[in-house]
Amino acid sequence: MNDYRRIADRLADDIAAGRLAPGERLPPQRVFARRRGIAGSTAGRVYGELVRRGLVVGEVGRGTFVRAAAAVPTGRALTEPVASAPVNLELNYPSAPGQSELLAPALAPLLRPDVLTEALRPAAATGTLAAREAAADVLAGPGWRPAPEQFLFAGNARQAIAAALASLVRPGGRVGVEALTYPVVKEIAARLGIVLVPLVSDEEGVRPESVAAAHRATPLSALYLQPTLHNPTSLTTSDERKRQLADVITGLDIPVVEDRIWSFLADPGTPLAVHAPALTHVVDGLSKRVAPGLTVGFLVVPPHRVDAVAAAVRSGGWSAGRFALEAAVRWAGDGTVARLVAAKRADAARRQRILARELHGLGFRVRSDPGAYYAWWELPASWRADTFTAAAAAHGIAVTPGPAFAVDPSRTPDAVRLGLASVAEPDLERSLRTLADVARRGRGGR
Repeated sequence: MNDYRRIADRLADDIAAGRLAPGERLPPQRVFARRRGIAGSTAGRVYGELVRRGLVVGEVGRGTFVRAAAAVPTGRALTEPVASAPVNLELNYPSAPGQSELLAPALAPLLRPDVLTEALRPAAATGTLAAREAAADVLAGPGWRPAPEQFLFAGNARQAIAAALASLVRPGGRVGVEALTYPVVKEIAARLGIVLVPLVSDEEGVRPESVAAAHRATPLSALYLQPTLHNPTSLTTSDERKRQLADVITGLDIPVVEDRIWSFLADPGTPLAVHAPALTHVVDGLSKRVAPGLTVGFLVVPPHRVDAVAAAVRSGGWSAGRFALEAAVRWAGDGTVARLVAAKRADAARRQRILARELHGLGFRVRSDPGAYYAWWELPASWRADTFTAAAAAHGIAVTPGPAFAVDPSRTPDAVRLGLASVAEPDLERSLRTLADVARRGRGGR
């Protein structure tokens, strides 16, 4: 049973020793099995183990390619991917200077025994009245302040997305999404048995006629959209396009999950929820605004959907912790959230200026927003996403390959997403300069 792991160990040694170089393509599994004299199923398990260790990347229709990674001790399989690069532009967790000092005062009262006793009680999906009021204040913007009675809470925004989709879509149901979407949504869909349907977009966002065409082909149960600072492209949909989308989805009666988790960085106009309030389920949260380690996911749902979505939160075990809710109330009330938002907007703008100096000015096709914490880099023609990712890792830099965002595995972009938030600014500057040098050398393996 462990034979496939021993074979994987030998390949891992070859990668660590450089006998298999970053970007090198492994033979197809059937060829590998024939050469090794093993069953095809065993070859599949070997390749799966290498993927799990973070040593190779696979892409439908193209093959399996070596990534640069730390050596894996022989005789043991890892349950977590190997950390392959000291500069990680895959992670994207913003942290403002002095963040802990800002957060600490509001937490101090929670440590009093009488207050702590209450804060450690279980929380319902509806949270508390104070939490609903505070969340409404946090999300309020021009033309929109969600009603407190429409709020539900999850442990984080990912769980809020899962709860919304679980409440709307039965197994086998179809959900329309942007052709490039948040990778976690792909994972959620797989776990829930949901089929994702890629929709056509342009410079304004999802095209309304694409929604109508997909629904005519086979009815859609829901949409999942990121109209504000779309991850990974940073596109923000105009209010006019949102109104056009609202007309279509209202006419077809298609519910929507509107992901606004990055909206605090932009001036996004009105949410889609303003234009289609009876159908739109807004997802947002505190992890990006405040800190990733103490999270709360927000759900703003149509009034007639509160009970159904709350049931999904409960059944999934996705309820927010009461302590996190109490902390959020205090951070919202004393202005901490607002101060952190202002600091992170300034921080994102500085990092975008670094990106502009190191990549935009060199003729590369890089798409970003001046306020975003990420960028979408369409690679030069000589590069594939997988081989560039491997070459970047060989230089100590982790990036996210474009296919991770693609809904259609047969249409995978030769692009990478760069997360700008999680590394120090000097490291970001150096790593972007290195990536530009790698891209110019053009070792793409086509």
